[in-house]
Amino acid sequence: MQSSCVSTKTITLELDAYEKLRRVKRGGDSFTEVVRRAVWVDAPVTGESLLDYYLKGGSGVSGKYLDALEEASKQDSIPDDPRA
Repeated sequence: MQSSCVSTKTITLELDAYEKLRRVKRGGDSFTEVVRRAVWVDAPVTGESLLDYYLKGGSGVSGKYLDALEEASKQDSIPDDPRA
């Protein structure tokens, strides 16, 4: 039988973060199990963050293209029937 080596790391949490983890523990869960079970939600994408991403060259879209797109959107009227 092969023995497994478990590495550990000590971390420091502020009390409110510790209490959040403690509240979601189930039965005999370890904090490791709680963290592994956690779902980390990314911050929602906003128009501002998307524009910033594009302006920094994140997509390869040029500033000239973005300016033209913004200008075109200003001239785009709302349709009488949005389902049309």
